Amino acid sequence: MNELGFWKKLKKPVFCLAPMADVTDCAFRQIIAKYGKPDIFWTEFVSADGLCSPGKEKILVDLKYEENERPIVAQIFGGKPENIKKAVSLCRKLGFDGVDINMGCPDRSVEKQYAGAAMMKNKNLAREVIKAAKEGARGLPISVKTRLGYNQIDLEWIRFLLEEDLAALAVHLRTRKEMSDAPAHWEFMKKIIQIRDEMKKETFIIGNGDVVDINDAKKKCKETGCDGVMLGRAIFGNPWLFVKCQRDTLTPDLSKCLFDKSIKEKLKVLVEHTKLFEKMLGKQKNFAIMKKHYKAYANGFDDAKELRMKLMETENAGQVETIVNNFFNKIT
Repeated sequence: MNELGFWKKLKKPVFCLAPMADVTDCAFRQIIAKYGKPDIFWTEFVSADGLCSPGKEKILVDLKYEENERPIVAQIFGGKPENIKKAVSLCRKLGFDGVDINMGCPDRSVEKQYAGAAMMKNKNLAREVIKAAKEGARGLPISVKTRLGYNQIDLEWIRFLLEEDLAALAVHLRTRKEMSDAPAHWEFMKKIIQIRDEMKKETFIIGNGDVVDINDAKKKCKETGCDGVMLGRAIFGNPWLFVKCQRDTLTPDLSKCLFDKSIKEKLKVLVEHTKLFEKMLGKQKNFAIMKKHYKAYANGFDDAKELRMKLMETENAGQVETIVNNFFNKIT
């Protein structure tokens, strides 16, 4: 029987933030928690082998979180069951609400460790990893994030994972071969739900891929019957993505939600985000990580390109604030 933990308390459909390496760190999650909290947070994915190494202190920062992020799921990856067990046990001790195993990442360095998407080619190892995770969890719910298949769509892989009695299964609706280049295959979600129901499993099914906003997410849940949707790229430059008033109806008055934020509001949050990154992660992470956010915050308005170019040359939060204030003076 699968341990559902916090999952059984959630009201469907659920909307969650996808884990993205060097994007959804603790600083960015704090910004999102403040301006529009999702139903569930995931951490960035963390190496189970790394958590079991002498240098684990350097990567523990990727498991840093605050209480206002609950429920929060730690995502790990790895191809060694013994290290998966130890890493999950550590996540339990750190107080996470659940642990997710990444079985979909197409990064070659991850696959060389027989982890991520490589798991799709080795069901025996995948089964051992899930078993080890459950042993380390001691009742903490275990979930998996994966893809539709490796080189081609493979619903038997999805069936295999459902046999493992997971609390939740998040499916990025592309194959590993497709990376992010092809449109997400949402047409297969109904079949996945049908397989789950025929197997009489309680596993939450979450769809992921090409979801532009919460309205789109609600529509996809309604059309396919999935239990929730995971949004990733849509969060860039838009920490208001999960605002509650957007979720109360399928066709809300977005102006009332203040969803279309002013340039000034977006750039104020850019500065706030930068300061928080420097405060929480400045000693552990390269400031350049923030710059991928600047491309999204400073976009779609007059002189945005010029502003972005200046922001890309910055080295600290003070410089960013000065540039943004100068921009405000110019437009007011």
